Amino acid sequence: MTERPNTPRDPSNDDKVELIKTEIAKLTPSRHRRFFDKFLLAALGSIPWVGGFISTMASLKMEAGDIRADDMRTQWLNEHHRKMSLLVATLNDISDRFERIGEQIDERIQSEDYLNLVRRAFRMWDQADTEEKRKYVANLVSNAGGTRLCPDDVIRLFIDWLNLYHEAHFAVIRAIYRDPGVTRYDIWMEIHGQIPREDSAEADLFKLLIRDLSTGGVIRQERETTVDGRFLRKYPRQARGIAPTTIESAFEATRPYVLTALGQQFVHYAMTDVVSRIEYKEEKGAGQEGGVHE
Repeated sequence: MTERPNTPRDPSNDDKVELIKTEIAKLTPSRHRRFFDKFLLAALGSIPWVGGFISTMASLKMEAGDIRADDMRTQWLNEHHRKMSLLVATLNDISDRFERIGEQIDERIQSEDYLNLVRRAFRMWDQADTEEKRKYVANLVSNAGGTRLCPDDVIRLFIDWLNLYHEAHFAVIRAIYRDPGVTRYDIWMEIHGQIPREDSAEADLFKLLIRDLSTGGVIRQERETTVDGRFLRKYPRQARGIAPTTIESAFEATRPYVLTALGQQFVHYAMTDVVSRIEYKEEKGAGQEGGVHE
């Protein structure tokens, strides 16, 4: 009776977590940083190539004497080593922020609701092709762990926005956030500094950015409101004299733009490193009440 060759067993979830933590420790300059197992498993388990990366490293170690520089596995490993380093840097950054916030977030960042956000966010992180978007994902995950300014459904929307919008959209958002009430002319001048022709590709792109963010509920034209927040209707002015012969400029300079309330929350969660935390406390007969702490 011939003996079957030994085949590697399928590791359990605990084994996978330990393998991942071991590999991260080897790539991380500071090995004493605390990572929560559930958070790690949620973040890394949502990225398809991480498991293959760990398995390939393990198999190459077992076959160290037979490794060739042109081995396909070695090439694949080298290709993903940079991505793994970026991932580890992001996880370290988030871990540092959790440490600064303290133990009061332990329950939140191990809850299933939060872990679902982490899985969704890191899938988007893996698809991001710029450092800027990856940074925004780290901000969003960290701030969602330590802040309760809006419900998790809205956080999921913000993750979708990070996937939907381009860095050019974020530049427009930043310009309006820094100076609420700016016009399209002001926005363009801050970002680019020179007005192109109205029939240029640059003008077409700028109109597209403004339209995307307006219809998406991120920005809007500034309007007066009543005391209770209701928008006042604008009545069209009666045209006097000769009607203009050209259409409105893409770089119009009289209509101010602001972020919507949802757009402001998006900036605070995704485009800001640290936002105010809301801690809840029980009061007799009053339920839960929030207090904002810087």
